[in-house]
Amino acid sequence: MHATGITMTHAIKPTTLAIALLTSLALSGCPKQEKADQPTAGASAAMPATARVPTLDESRLPPVNRFQASDLDTSKNACADFGGYVNGKWQAANDIPGDRSSWGAFDMLDERSVAVQHQLAEQAAADPGATGAEKLVGDFWATGMDEARINAQGIAPLGDRLAAIDALTDKVSIADYLRTSSAKGENTLFDFGAGPDFKDSTMNIAFATQRGLGLPDRGYYFDKDKKDKLQAYQAHIAKVLELSGVPSADAAKQAASVIAFETQLAKASKSREEMQRDVSIYYNPMTPAAADKLTPNFPWTTFFQSQGVPQPAMFSLAMPKFFQKVDAMLAEVPAEDWKAYLRFHAVDEASPYLADAFSQENYEFYNKTMRGQKEQKERSKRVLRAIGGNVGEALGQTYVKVAFPPESKARMEALVQNLRDALKARIEKLDWMSPETKEKALAKWAAFTPKIGYPDKWRDWTGLETSRDSYIGNVLAANEFNYKWDIGKIGKPVDRTEWGMSPQTVNAYYNPLQNEIVFPAAILQPPFFDPKADDAANYGGIGAVIGHEMTHGYDDQGSRFGPTGNFENWWTPADAKGFASRTDKLVKQFNGYEAAPGLHVNGKLTLGENIADLGGINTAFDAMHKATADSPDPMTDGLTRDQRFFINWATVWRSKYTPDYLKVIVNTNEHAPPDFRAIGAPSNMPAFARAFSCKAGDAMVRADDKRVVIW
Repeated sequence: MHATGITMTHAIKPTTLAIALLTSLALSGCPKQEKADQPTAGASAAMPATARVPTLDESRLPPVNRFQASDLDTSKNACADFGGYVNGKWQAANDIPGDRSSWGAFDMLDERSVAVQHQLAEQAAADPGATGAEKLVGDFWATGMDEARINAQGIAPLGDRLAAIDALTDKVSIADYLRTSSAKGENTLFDFGAGPDFKDSTMNIAFATQRGLGLPDRGYYFDKDKKDKLQAYQAHIAKVLELSGVPSADAAKQAASVIAFETQLAKASKSREEMQRDVSIYYNPMTPAAADKLTPNFPWTTFFQSQGVPQPAMFSLAMPKFFQKVDAMLAEVPAEDWKAYLRFHAVDEASPYLADAFSQENYEFYNKTMRGQKEQKERSKRVLRAIGGNVGEALGQTYVKVAFPPESKARMEALVQNLRDALKARIEKLDWMSPETKEKALAKWAAFTPKIGYPDKWRDWTGLETSRDSYIGNVLAANEFNYKWDIGKIGKPVDRTEWGMSPQTVNAYYNPLQNEIVFPAAILQPPFFDPKADDAANYGGIGAVIGHEMTHGYDDQGSRFGPTGNFENWWTPADAKGFASRTDKLVKQFNGYEAAPGLHVNGKLTLGENIADLGGINTAFDAMHKATADSPDPMTDGLTRDQRFFINWATVWRSKYTPDYLKVIVNTNEHAPPDFRAIGAPSNMPAFARAFSCKAGDAMVRADDKRVVIW
């Protein structure tokens, strides 16, 4: 459940383990009401395909985003301001759309993917004979787009859940409610799911991890510079409670109690930096009986029984101090405060699928206040996000038929092999690593598994019942189905055919517990991958992405896993010390970047991604030179092959952010803002200086004592 790359989530709620371990390429940053695609993947045989052949009207799609030489601002010196040279004109000419808080290459490609999905969902909904995966998509689309029915239903679909919360009286009934809601996949307080055993990655065990906060990180409850967001969150809580039927005065009092409740949780929670930079905190194996002693008010033996999971010999109770705090709160916090907390989150998490008043309030806080987004996304985009988060791979089956030709997969396979060869050569040439450690690093390289485009085995959705009656009903049904599918893997062998992202996701990731690199179909398009482009552009785009994901196997956390995915130390003490000294220089480099006045990038939080960027672009550059060794430099548009390589790397990271969202990214995201990713890795490369004739002292030429060389 741990991966590295662009972004990944799980069912309705992403588990903290999944977020930490699936290391992706892009900025995640999905707002709370929008769910990134779940880790959909092949649990068993595929659903039977329908006879209908999907079609695609290209005229309804946004234009393809390809680099053009006219994009360059030649008034800028590439050695002094490479970001401005490549992306300055684009940034000046492009505004952030009102329904987004950022705009860039990833967002533009996502818009195109969404436009394709829109057509496919419409066709699925219009097909009366749709079965299997297409029926699921059609039912979600039809009910999600039926705004009149959604508004007429109001909050009624949550009636039984709210009644159950209202009936709580003491710690026993509250603990029972937590177990009951968990069995439906609706536990706000903590995450519970399956994942590979860190010591035996061939087998799944259960993981319980912290959750429970409505704000992005624990610091939002304490930091003075975030006090305005905490106050806005309290007002949002009161509004949601009022919409749910609580009188205004009572809603205000309950909102204050929810803030106090979550502040207690925050004090016992790990920070985002801790969760991203120390994967070992997720692995805390103990017996259920031992866990019972740790949390006597919430016995885990009873919890496993309530979830329908056989009592395991061992499971991972990660962040034990958090669970001890929850246990103490069961005894110490009044039932009325628990009820306010549970009621708010039950309604808040359902709000995107309820009547307009709920979805609008959800947008107002999570998007407008927290991210600076000017307007809510149109309903069709929100429904597609829900489809992606709940039955993403079902839609992916038709997506790849119209958006991913076989020749693209074949060319990607060749690129991956070229990058593999280049990475091996780089490891073999390392002068700072001992032969003993190098042998282990190469063994891990040899065991890499690439996955390209889409799963070889589609997920089986048998048992998930959807209808044309209720949008939130379909969401809740899928949420429970996905949860049970996930926990059904506990105690069973890991299925290595599964994917952590749907094919229509614009992202990629590395999973250290399976030592695999995964590239969904949606990212295999311009500016990342373009069958019409030259080698320089493709190696600077998707080539660097491939190298990035491979390098995650050797970043500060991925390097703690061995060839088979087991959590193990394969470093000599001297090599580990040398590695740390090199990564410390990268931390300092990114600490020096100022995203906004007084707002510096967190070099420690972003370390894994920065290591992957640096290794990825170096590996891709080597691979390009090997692939083009026998062909003359075409000097396209007056630019050398090397220049075009670095230019497309920067093009991938062109972006703009609202000021509010930029603050969220810097405070909580393991990826540095894209502006700094465009320049950070190349500034450490002598090859960049040669390509643009840069000299010592130029901004894009780091001094020898500051230059970072790792993989």
